[in-house]
Amino acid sequence: MATTVWKGHLTFGLISMPVRMSTAARGERISFNQLHKECHSRLKQPLFCPVCNRNVERSEIVKGYEYEKDQYVLFSEEELDKIEPPSAKVMEILEFVKLDDMDPLYFDSSYYVAPEDAGVKAYKLLMSAMQESGYGAIAKLTMHQREHIVILRPGSKEMTLHTMFYSNEIRAAESVPTDKIEVKEQEKKLARQLIESLAAPFDPQKYRDEYQENVRAMIAAKLKGQEVTEVAQPHMAPVIDLMEALKKSLAEKQAPPVAAAGPVPVGKKPPARAVEAITTVQKKGKKVAG
Repeated sequence: MATTVWKGHLTFGLISMPVRMSTAARGERISFNQLHKECHSRLKQPLFCPVCNRNVERSEIVKGYEYEKDQYVLFSEEELDKIEPPSAKVMEILEFVKLDDMDPLYFDSSYYVAPEDAGVKAYKLLMSAMQESGYGAIAKLTMHQREHIVILRPGSKEMTLHTMFYSNEIRAAESVPTDKIEVKEQEKKLARQLIESLAAPFDPQKYRDEYQENVRAMIAAKLKGQEVTEVAQPHMAPVIDLMEALKKSLAEKQAPPVAAAGPVPVGKKPPARAVEAITTVQKKGKKVAG
């Protein structure tokens, strides 16, 4: 069962519904520990007080803001709780905007929003109305000691929520003088044909992290005492004739498909026991030392 990260009420005009939020996605990757090169012991980073000259427990930690060099004003968790705005408990919808107008550049973390038993009907009403109208909701939410502007989007079964970057957090794109470049109509036609030849339904399950697969294979190979094979890299040359490159790209797409290759081999085929060991370590959430 997903862990609840926030509980409160979602308000829509005078309608209020109790909801809970859970994380919708979490990055999965192999982590390496830092080891001492001489003895291969894992390096530790204890919480150390230089004045008391000793390690401290987490229970001894307080939060402080440095207003001058080495001068701090201290805050307790109780004091921080006192200044929580209403959005810490109530997620109020401020406005509705067309989903097509939402720039994904502003999306940060993703969550699922599910109703508590008392809010199922109101939740279903809001989600259905948003689905049929093509609107998403902008709301305010406070969690993890920060107030977020969030976007609520209707899904097929439940609503998803994305915390947003504030406008001052978005970095300006580098200016590219595309207005000075002339693109021929025949070039655009070939480019559109190439796009159509690569078009496919969105299916995220068919994509995989090849780097992580190679890391797992490398770990398994090292456990067996095998050599690590370097992955072949493509040779990239600058495009001199754009039309010729487009024509060749289309010709390659129209050629008979070649059988897809499996994961890039790293050394010899890793033993089943080693692969199983790596998989088991990952499932338990432990870090693999390298």
